[in-house]
Amino acid sequence: MKYFKLPDLGEGLSEAEIVEWHVKVGEQVSVDQLMVSVETAKAIVEVPSPQAGVITALFAEPGDVVHIGEPLVEYEGGQDDSGTVVGDLSLSAKHAGEDDFIVGSAHQPFAQHGIKATPSVRALAKRLNVDLSHIKASGGDGRITSLDVERAAQLNADKGHSESLKGVRKVMAKNMADSHAQVVPVTLHDDVDVHAWFNQDNKQDITMRLVHAIAKACEVEPSMNVWFDGEQLSRRVLTQIDLGIAVDTEQGLFVPVLRNINGRDLDDLRSGLNALRAAVKSRKIPPQEMQGATITLSNFGTLAGKYANPVVVPPQVTIVGAGGIRQEVVAYHGETVVHPVLPLSVTFDHRAVTGGEAARFLKALMDDLALAQTD
Repeated sequence: MKYFKLPDLGEGLSEAEIVEWHVKVGEQVSVDQLMVSVETAKAIVEVPSPQAGVITALFAEPGDVVHIGEPLVEYEGGQDDSGTVVGDLSLSAKHAGEDDFIVGSAHQPFAQHGIKATPSVRALAKRLNVDLSHIKASGGDGRITSLDVERAAQLNADKGHSESLKGVRKVMAKNMADSHAQVVPVTLHDDVDVHAWFNQDNKQDITMRLVHAIAKACEVEPSMNVWFDGEQLSRRVLTQIDLGIAVDTEQGLFVPVLRNINGRDLDDLRSGLNALRAAVKSRKIPPQEMQGATITLSNFGTLAGKYANPVVVPPQVTIVGAGGIRQEVVAYHGETVVHPVLPLSVTFDHRAVTGGEAARFLKALMDDLALAQTD
């Protein structure tokens, strides 16, 4: 028999969720035939068959999470190939209670890595429909007890089942935790009067105005367009500005990167951003298109909100937040008037950026946004 394991998908990814099988047991497949679609933290990836043959087993169901190196399918005929499978399946079945080798997903109570529980406790968990990966063990040596399982079953009955974070949401949780542990964040808030925009006949593209202003502000204060290494206490001041733009989806937060915003005109940038958003919506965006940002924009005001404390994700040191434009009473040339005002928030990593640098950046940002039109 031949076993095909989930291949290394690159970009440091360790697991993928089965989205859809394009083959079934008993089917004859050819080399490079589309076999399965899997969802990683970055995108949906289509995995082809590495060989021709008849499929005799599928080792996961849609929704299951499979780790790199775990079997996906079994082919009829041929010899056992230890180079294409992690462990020996017959041996793993004999020692299933010892968690030496696991095939399956985080959704299956018998398929979690590093869980210590006796066969009887596992059987109890299966009968009570309790996911062992969601239980904090109280037994000796970190083992899950029957009482732990019964308590979890009661909690499920009272409050409903919990669900593990997957894909984009899981990566977001890890990134936010890393940021909280590593970054020393400080946020500046201010408002910019944008009434000059609306004195023009041309319709304003607010996102592109923000993109243009960020590029100008980085030229004034290059220390905000920086990668910082907190372990080595070193920074890399970057000349090209690659802007990460937060995009909210039902699956979670995506941050595609709009490249070289200081070297392209706004029409080209708008076309590029439209293409990135379409790729995000279809979940076909390549992983490399969400890597390498040097500074980030969160235009949350398109939904709601005035000010925020946006989260800086290392190695970046700056994120700009834009709230919703609203009519405000302001002083203008000694008179009290009502003008449209755009609220801004700039969070920076105080390990790498001084307060003065951040303030100069914010002022340059506001100065450009206050103009009637871009140059």
